[in-house]
Amino acid sequence: ARKKGIPRVYIACNSGARIGGVEELKSIVQVEWVDSEDLLKGFKYLYIPDADMQKLPPQAVESHAISVNGETRHVLDAVIGAGLASTKGGVGVECLQGSGLIAGETSRAYEETFTLSYATGRSVGIGAYLNRLGQRNIQMVHGPMILTGAEMLNKVLGQQVYTTMDQLGGPHIMVPNGVTHELVQNDQDGVEAILRWLSFVPQNVLTIPPMISSRDPASRRVQFTPTKSPYDPRHMLTGVNVDGEWQAGFCDDGSFHEYLAGWGKSVVVGRGRLGGMPLGIVAVETRGMERRIPADPQEANSSDVVEIQAGQVWYPDSAYKTAQAIRDFNHGEHLPLLIFANWRGFSGGTRDMFAEVLKYGSMIVDALVEYKQPVTIYIPPNGELRGGAWVVLDPKINMEQIEMFADVEARGGILEPPAAAEVYFKKDKQVVEMMHRCDDALKQLDIRQAKGEDVAREIQQREKLLLPVYQQVAWEYCDLHDRAPRMKSVGAIRDGLSWAGSREYLHWRIRRRVQENSVARQLMRAVSGMSYASAMEVVTDLCSEAAAAAGAEAEDRAVATWIEENRSEVQLRIERERQRATEEEVYRLVSSLPAARRAEVVRDLFGYTRVAAKAGGPTSGMA
Repeated sequence: ARKKGIPRVYIACNSGARIGGVEELKSIVQVEWVDSEDLLKGFKYLYIPDADMQKLPPQAVESHAISVNGETRHVLDAVIGAGLASTKGGVGVECLQGSGLIAGETSRAYEETFTLSYATGRSVGIGAYLNRLGQRNIQMVHGPMILTGAEMLNKVLGQQVYTTMDQLGGPHIMVPNGVTHELVQNDQDGVEAILRWLSFVPQNVLTIPPMISSRDPASRRVQFTPTKSPYDPRHMLTGVNVDGEWQAGFCDDGSFHEYLAGWGKSVVVGRGRLGGMPLGIVAVETRGMERRIPADPQEANSSDVVEIQAGQVWYPDSAYKTAQAIRDFNHGEHLPLLIFANWRGFSGGTRDMFAEVLKYGSMIVDALVEYKQPVTIYIPPNGELRGGAWVVLDPKINMEQIEMFADVEARGGILEPPAAAEVYFKKDKQVVEMMHRCDDALKQLDIRQAKGEDVAREIQQREKLLLPVYQQVAWEYCDLHDRAPRMKSVGAIRDGLSWAGSREYLHWRIRRRVQENSVARQLMRAVSGMSYASAMEVVTDLCSEAAAAAGAEAEDRAVATWIEENRSEVQLRIERERQRATEEEVYRLVSSLPAARRAEVVRDLFGYTRVAAKAGGPTSGMA
């Protein structure tokens, strides 16, 4: 799969690394007891009689010979089993070596191509690790993933604690901890899940994910609008029936499929389509969620723990989930990424700091830094992106790939307006100054006070009456700093969008960037050492006429369509760039030679090209 760059699907059902022994020795091995009359005193060593030893292959055992009462005994130092039938296929560490080989290959495969595992039955030890090393997992309800069997653990613990393998690695363990991406009821559903996932994946690592003809056109308006009050973000993506009337969501009808649903529930991740174009999608849960930690049967006082998680906040598990999903979209899937960013920040309490929220939040940045496909950050209507949550998504993390947009009804800033007002208006001091500047009653009282009248009590009462109202004025003033026009003006976002028409705009914007990115990657593979920026300059020049003819509003559509309809011209330009770079490299290499050698090398090259041209070799087309 790595060599050909094609998807790799692993159907997992195994009992781990094989363990065994050398069966041929069991019937001939002898024991030297400390006291043959009292076996409870133990034994000295194991040995093989000389007659039996002569029948074994030379490397069957390592031993040293001793003589006891005239009898030659071969005391066993190690059992090897070489040349014996029972060791064929391995019985010990050689099986672990093979397991290590598979593990390393699986890890490399995830980095280089698409990997997917389906646990159709139990996966033990290395079998379970392989599922995790491939990262993406579909688990059948009767396919536990465990490290050690229940019976073995009971022996270690010295008591009957576990009764089934499901207690150790069944769905109620692997779904909430994020190892399992999708749970299915049977193999029919499992194969369907595999095919559904593959439908979003490119045929090989050099191509882009497949676009399909969609019955749901990109020009269709988005009808469901996110509200300021908590809502189910899946409705924003898929649509929902409200009072008997269907309100269509952002994704193509029926195309969004959620993964990792049982883990990090304050974030929703999945794959969907936009006008037939595949996307990796991350959205935010605005409602409060529960995280349940199951009791451990080996601890008598253990009980289930339930943690409450607020909406619009990254917790350790949901931050890790976000980073994991981004890495999966990037590696092998090559999906353009769309993040509906609606976070107020990270949970920074003692428990969550101890649970490594800082580490997992940093992993989001790491995943975005290495992302090789177009990334679109969109703050949805009535959404907000604040503080550290903005920082880990900012386009400057990966300026080659990330673009940010904000809905005209969205907000972005360091603090929410009430908190910002506390800082900006100096704990209401400047709010009071605003009252005296704007309120007619206070103006009159200030005039009377300036004339020497004692109106301090009246002023204080008036200020107290107006304070709640003017605090809201202060909040509104701070809120005006967080809107899309200012974000665009300072270059924080590319543009402000209207939610209802966002499908069509983002479809063509992302589609254009996917096509441009694909051509740029082809150029970089063809021209060794070419930077992404240089490749994009070539792409921009290649599409300049189409872009200019279309105008600013239709430019994205025109460029995307031109690239898709002019593949031969694109390939011709890539070949010209390759030849140009080759000529420059040859010239550079010849120039680096001593002057006395240059003429000889040029003469030899000229002779080589003439001979190759006559033979119809690879240089025959060069001029």
